[in-house]
Amino acid sequence: MRRVFSSAKAHPYDKVQWTTRTVQMKNALGEKVELANLEFPDFWSQNAVQIATTKYFRGKIGTPEREYSLKTMIDRVVDTIQTWGEKFGHLATRREAQIFADELRTILLHQKAAFNSPVWFNLGTRPDPQCSACFILKVEDDMMSILDWIKTEGVIFKYGSGAGVNLSPLRGCREAIATGGKSSGPLAFMRGADSVAGMIKSGGTTRRAAKMVVMNIDHPDIVDFIKAKQEEERKVRAFMAAGYNMADLNNDAWNSIQFQNANNSVRVTDEFMRAVEHDGEWSTRFRTTGEVAETYRARELMAMIAEAAWESGDPGIQFDTIINDWHTAANTGRINASNPCSEYMHLDNSACNLASINLLTFLCDDNTFAVEDFRHTVRIMILAQEILVDGSSYPTPSIAKNSHDFRQLGLGYANLGAMLLAMGHAYDSEEAAAWTGALTALMTGEAYRQSALVASIIGPFPGFEVNREPMLGVLAKHRAKLAEIKAEHLSESAVLAAAKDAWDGAVIFGKEHGVRNAQATVIAPTGTIALMMDCDSTGIEPVFAHVVLKQLVGGGYMKIVNQAVPRALKTLGYAEKEIEEIVQWTEEKGTVEGAPYLKEKDLAVFDCAVAPSNGKRSISWRGHVRVVAAAQPFISGAISKTFNMPHETTPSEIMESYMLAWQAGIKAFAVYRDGSKSAQPHVTVSGKGGSQQPAQQKLKLEPNKRSLPRTRSSETHKFSIAGHDGYLTYSIYEDGMPAEIFIRLAKQGSTLAGLLDTLAISVSMALQYGVPLKALADKYIYGRFEPAGVTENPEIPIAYSITDYIFRYLALRFLSKDELFELGIGDYPHNADLALEVKALPDAVVSSEKDTAPKSPSHRVVFADTVCRLCGGMMIQTGSCRTCLQCGMASGGCG
Repeated sequence: MRRVFSSAKAHPYDKVQWTTRTVQMKNALGEKVELANLEFPDFWSQNAVQIATTKYFRGKIGTPEREYSLKTMIDRVVDTIQTWGEKFGHLATRREAQIFADELRTILLHQKAAFNSPVWFNLGTRPDPQCSACFILKVEDDMMSILDWIKTEGVIFKYGSGAGVNLSPLRGCREAIATGGKSSGPLAFMRGADSVAGMIKSGGTTRRAAKMVVMNIDHPDIVDFIKAKQEEERKVRAFMAAGYNMADLNNDAWNSIQFQNANNSVRVTDEFMRAVEHDGEWSTRFRTTGEVAETYRARELMAMIAEAAWESGDPGIQFDTIINDWHTAANTGRINASNPCSEYMHLDNSACNLASINLLTFLCDDNTFAVEDFRHTVRIMILAQEILVDGSSYPTPSIAKNSHDFRQLGLGYANLGAMLLAMGHAYDSEEAAAWTGALTALMTGEAYRQSALVASIIGPFPGFEVNREPMLGVLAKHRAKLAEIKAEHLSESAVLAAAKDAWDGAVIFGKEHGVRNAQATVIAPTGTIALMMDCDSTGIEPVFAHVVLKQLVGGGYMKIVNQAVPRALKTLGYAEKEIEEIVQWTEEKGTVEGAPYLKEKDLAVFDCAVAPSNGKRSISWRGHVRVVAAAQPFISGAISKTFNMPHETTPSEIMESYMLAWQAGIKAFAVYRDGSKSAQPHVTVSGKGGSQQPAQQKLKLEPNKRSLPRTRSSETHKFSIAGHDGYLTYSIYEDGMPAEIFIRLAKQGSTLAGLLDTLAISVSMALQYGVPLKALADKYIYGRFEPAGVTENPEIPIAYSITDYIFRYLALRFLSKDELFELGIGDYPHNADLALEVKALPDAVVSSEKDTAPKSPSHRVVFADTVCRLCGGMMIQTGSCRTCLQCGMASGGCG
């Protein structure tokens, strides 16, 4: 054990400048609470401060037990790990223990790496903390086993983690049971488990429960499983057509939509994929007898999967043969399932604790990579995670036994996309693939090398001898894959040389001593912890957008350009003046497209996961496949990744992507087609306009203006949209309805002032001549243009434009609940008749365009999880989960 980041002469905390910060958060009652005098380093952004304070600081607010300093939070975790390391024999001497603790403290303090959320939630707060984020459960074709599965999931969710299970052992709905009837089938039990998950907030208060349900392609109920979420998505469309606002995830209507707490994946074998290739047949088989249930064209089943994913984003695909070919404990049992985000894949009834390294912190100013610092960080984090295995608690004895016998770890990384951007490499490029492969190889090679060294001191994992052949065989396969990295596309040779050295050590020491951990690395989505590390991209993902909202210390937000953009421009050789103008253009337009001085050949470097609102470019799904394929041969487990596809993608193209992913050796593949989720803020209610025609006819014939007295009542409402403050003043008639409005922004140019004045005059005239406020609101709400973003109004947490905010505010202030319901905002009445009518809607309401998707959609469809249910911020895909860019709320259990 040696010091790299710390010094024996000074405490890690003494080397940084500490500042006091203030954070606003909501208590259990939903009330705003201001926490002042919080202690954080000066280089931590306000957003990272907000994440740490609201998600990970422990103790009841207002009590002495409440954490108010990052020092306390880090010490709580590091001190516990150090104590356990000494207790379990990992840290042999007091000096070694102190060096380890100082190095780990420095790594966490400087945002070089972070543990998964359950460690921050639970470590040091209770004697038996649950520290693993990922669990894989087992269920058998027995009622007690099914009930135990649901109970165990609930316990896992309670402490902030996620779980996956393969339901293929359960008999199909057409199979008989002992009492003479028919089985309920897996989907019936899925509904029950999904409802339980929906009732439990993961980690107590801050996260939604996360679950994965897997079914093998030969199960007799596979067609129902494939279509399960597709059918629920059609229900969402039906509710929207009936007038329900399904953009609000807190709307009670969502309680009628099933399977919303789980990611679904179909397990396919190489045999099935070859049948698809050659247009062969595929048979499903009854679980009780093994007899053929149905025979399909393999392509027919694959087309069903592609069509369902096109329409709803589910199911994903897991390539069973590839997964088990890389299995390190194959002699103990096969891999049947994964965690919710599909990065942890190992034995049933097992667990994995995760951590992620912030790659960008190892990129030096001259764009060289700090190889030895990175290797040291891997060693420290692997040792810390290994110690956590023995100190953690587990929800069942069988999970505890497998966790101790196989000691699965999941070290990964975040900020790859931002690092590639800073280096001037397009995400979809040979250079990006080479760097991804080399860095991933270095990480996993060093992790297994460290695992073998730990094994030389305290022994290999107990299941090693039984699995010596598959374990060492997989290590050899990893090392052999180094030859496929294209060294000519690396700007420096040190990374690949270090990777070869690490893998040589892993294989040699592994043969001599065994390894301490059956699994060492995965790439998780890293949603919340990536934000706490101030990452500009999560997991293996590319940069999501170049213009982001930055939280300010004094409250509010401002738009800033991603910090990697100017660095990339400098790397590409642009002058300072050119960089300034390109950055200014990007901030104003939201895209680099059309920026002055920017060369056409450099545009690809700045491509993001999705096209910006004012741009057309985005990374091709093939580019995503290329990067994941480069990393997968060097990862113990799998990779959680969103394969983004544009709105106009067809099911046929999705089917093609499945074939390419399989051929590339990827273990898990899930697509998100832009706009595949139909729930969106703007709800058009059919049949509501007819009653307005007589009123409009009357206005034409009798244009009577309703005058205001010289002295009239008025109210002024202050608002803030993405840091832009403004004031809305409205005069009120004696009957309580609005008569005129005035709009003023705190900072505005003459053009914007003139436009707002013109709008206010037009609206005031309309109100005075009898145009209903509801009719005006219907035209203006949800219109999209800048400034847009987070507001300070809990009733309107996010505004899509100034006019959107103003008319939603006026509607909430003056209209009835029934009128709000018809507009698709506010609280909604429970209407049993309307709910019943949903079932009787014609097929046209729920039909999808499939292969005839429009090439140029007139608007960008916003799927339900775009808006965070806690703060109203933007939700982005992080692997198979979604994470809020503002508050860090995650829909999964892997961050």
